[in-house]
Amino acid sequence: MADPTAPLATPDDRAEYDAVIVGGGLSGLVAASELVDAGKHVVIVDQEPEASLGGQAWWSFGGLFLVDSPEQRRLGVRDSLELARQDWLGTAAFDRDEDEWGRRWAEAYLEFAAGEKRSWLRGKGLKFFPVVGWAERGAGMAVGHGNSVPRFHITWGTGPGVLEPFIARVRAGEAAGLVSLRFRHRVDDLIVEDGAVVGVRGARLAPDEVDRGVGSNRDVVGGFELRAPAVVVASGGIGGNHDLVRAAWPDRLGTPPSEMLSGVPAHVDGRMLGIAEASGARLVNGDRMWHYTEGITNWDPVWARHGIRILPGPSSMWFDATGARLPAPLFPGFDTLGTLEHLAHTGHGHSWFVLTQRIIEKEFALSGSEQNPDLTNRDLRLLADRLGSGAPGPVEAFKQHGVDFVVADTLPELLDGMRRLDPGDVLDTDNVEREIVARDREVEHEFSKDLQLTAVRGARNYRGDKLIRVAPPHRILDPKAGPLIAVKLHVLTRKSLGGIQTDLDSRALGADGAPVPGLFAVGEAAGFGGGGVHGYRALEGTFLGGCLFTGRAAGRAI
Repeated sequence: MADPTAPLATPDDRAEYDAVIVGGGLSGLVAASELVDAGKHVVIVDQEPEASLGGQAWWSFGGLFLVDSPEQRRLGVRDSLELARQDWLGTAAFDRDEDEWGRRWAEAYLEFAAGEKRSWLRGKGLKFFPVVGWAERGAGMAVGHGNSVPRFHITWGTGPGVLEPFIARVRAGEAAGLVSLRFRHRVDDLIVEDGAVVGVRGARLAPDEVDRGVGSNRDVVGGFELRAPAVVVASGGIGGNHDLVRAAWPDRLGTPPSEMLSGVPAHVDGRMLGIAEASGARLVNGDRMWHYTEGITNWDPVWARHGIRILPGPSSMWFDATGARLPAPLFPGFDTLGTLEHLAHTGHGHSWFVLTQRIIEKEFALSGSEQNPDLTNRDLRLLADRLGSGAPGPVEAFKQHGVDFVVADTLPELLDGMRRLDPGDVLDTDNVEREIVARDREVEHEFSKDLQLTAVRGARNYRGDKLIRVAPPHRILDPKAGPLIAVKLHVLTRKSLGGIQTDLDSRALGADGAPVPGLFAVGEAAGFGGGGVHGYRALEGTFLGGCLFTGRAAGRAI
């Protein structure tokens, strides 16, 4: 790396690389790995310190969308490309002219997920947890949103495990003289000559020894310029920039909450999207986004407003801020954006889970590699603890230390605790009690008009859910299932579903639909493919997969 104290912008020591990759996250690392395999010279620039190599993917749960996998078949799940296509198109609901490339990417990605994706990753050393998760269970209709079957394959090693082979390949390329890693290099402009993108220029930032994900300084100590016939934008989305999130928030999702938690570090700032647009790239579907409603305040935060998402099973009762129970089919784990839209239109930014100790032990998982040390560290002893009695350690830690948790032995005590966390005194605790008592009556017999109980019983027909994910139906007020637990939930920013429009080679397209010479975009910056491969909604396990697929396409095309 050049001397960071040098005051003036200077060219890099290599006159020209084969490719400049802007962003050291998963999609950029995959693209770089492909280029190393081809013997090309690559420079990766990232505004963050080396500790943050891997970007957002490092923090992820490592879930990957696969179709008709051996893991599914061993659990009795019958999946197919045709069923996955039905689910994807029903979920995406493509309805715009600019969706043409997103739809093409969707078709290509589905064939990848049903074809060589698993063998390609297995060839790089990735392994999967044997129980397949059932995320985004849907909105209640076969042709609508949701996964008809479980498809969420958890990587053994979670997010760091997904990154591991690609970081290793890039490091090997570095040792071989093919890769240059330039941390604390912030791109401010793309260099455009004769209509083609031929490089990048920007600021060198002062060294910063902060840990992964912690906000770093933005002190400029110099400049830089790098040239290559191919520039890959792999800079992520806007989830860490709440101003951009609010500006892009669509009317169909109601009013954005006055306070939101951040599911991604602050450096996920969206800067490169505007810079790419200024250089001729077309941005599409900026109003499509993916935020969670099950966010809880991290009691041990890494970045500002750090939130963690609960990955819930289907049994917790869900109430809005006023104490009204959410309508069917807005049950935990069924329809992320449908729930977000419903809650945003209530005018309040929070909601509530009410559950029992028996439910939290079986059904609560927390998103994030750091919240799953057993899976992340491939620790079989800890994994046995997860599968045994009691809640996972990180879940119990949140129950004990988290500011959003209320634990009580009786319902009156629980409701008093919820009132103390109610900022606007809007919670109708009488209605909460009425709903709980009425729901409990429905458990007394196996025939019920309560669709959530019907969904819980249906979920337990799947062996994976019955084994580790869904508690047997029981009364919330059963003392043997206690104590009672209430969790205050917040909106948690996460993903941009739109971005730079690209063709199937990950080439950035201009307003006229033609490729911008020299410019590529991958990962979240490209809407995970085509400027919006997910359309309006995602099926989960498809964000890391989109980074893998678009990064691979760009590297091979270059």
